[in-house]
Amino acid sequence: MVGTVHHGERLDVLETRRRFVRVRTGQGVEGWTDANLLLTPQQMDDLRRLAASAAKLPSQGAATAFDTLNIHTDPNRQSPSFFQIAESTPLEVIGHQIAPRISALPAVPVHRAAPRKTRTKEPKKPVLPPPLPPPLPLDWQALSRPRAPDLPDYRPPEEKPVPVDDWSLVRTKDGNTGWVLSRMLSMSVPDEVAQYAEGHRITAYLPLGEVKDKENGAIKSNWLWTTISSGSFPYEFDSFRVFVWSVRRHRYETAYIERNVKGYYPVTTEDLPGDDEKAFSVVLQDKDGKLYKRIYAFSGYRVRMVSKTPYVAPPPLPVVHATRDFEPLAPPPARVLSWRQKLGQWRRRLF
Repeated sequence: MVGTVHHGERLDVLETRRRFVRVRTGQGVEGWTDANLLLTPQQMDDLRRLAASAAKLPSQGAATAFDTLNIHTDPNRQSPSFFQIAESTPLEVIGHQIAPRISALPAVPVHRAAPRKTRTKEPKKPVLPPPLPPPLPLDWQALSRPRAPDLPDYRPPEEKPVPVDDWSLVRTKDGNTGWVLSRMLSMSVPDEVAQYAEGHRITAYLPLGEVKDKENGAIKSNWLWTTISSGSFPYEFDSFRVFVWSVRRHRYETAYIERNVKGYYPVTTEDLPGDDEKAFSVVLQDKDGKLYKRIYAFSGYRVRMVSKTPYVAPPPLPVVHATRDFEPLAPPPARVLSWRQKLGQWRRRLF
């Protein structure tokens, strides 16, 4: 290793060879690097537009990484990884998407050499033309009945499901925005609340006001969270629940829960005009297949739905184009030498 560069530093491309690129840094250090670690000027502009658009999205909760984590430009394992975060670094989850899984290296079939056969001299046989097939009968279509699909117990072969990956769009405290594998994140929900997840994965959580426990003087937050069962689904959650702190029992209790739903981001808090109640909104798919935004008011232990309106999805986020056009620098123009410079070069070669 001859040098290190950081995200955003400009490099001069000198040569490309398959997936490797020879570059030169601003300090004049030259070396080879993997093309997956480089971004073109167009991709850098796309990343800036993505970060600017994602800055307007509401946070769905803070999360931390289980291990050192690579942030990708798009939900694809083969996409460039432009940023890396350390373990336990706080992040904000702002989006979700499932994408087909693409293996890093395709399976290469192993060809084994056949056992070598000893050659034996055999008498040459005369080469005869292949016999002609017999002609088809006139009722060959009737003889082909019944076909397999015509049988009563016929079942078409099941198509193998395409493996997919679950990706989360995250935002760092520095404003960097990118995609990470959802299974590498853990939502930073307090343990005294997270223990009620029942094996489901928490996808979003929001605080809904605070409660003061007069007995011990502790201040506790009421919480709204969304969870999803194991598996990868195009929606973000299949259940949401409101937890409140009981000042009598000094523990968290469920004030409201809905299961078997298809919910989507964003999950946000709402302000009710002229009302002191807390409110939150969720986007759910109704029986007609359309999305509706439901607003729930929350006061004490009571949760009630106050409105239900069709949900208008925001415009899609900018896409970071996948390109690998690393154009090498043009060679410098040929230097024109005078007759004295040419004579000097000839003398140096000779002597």
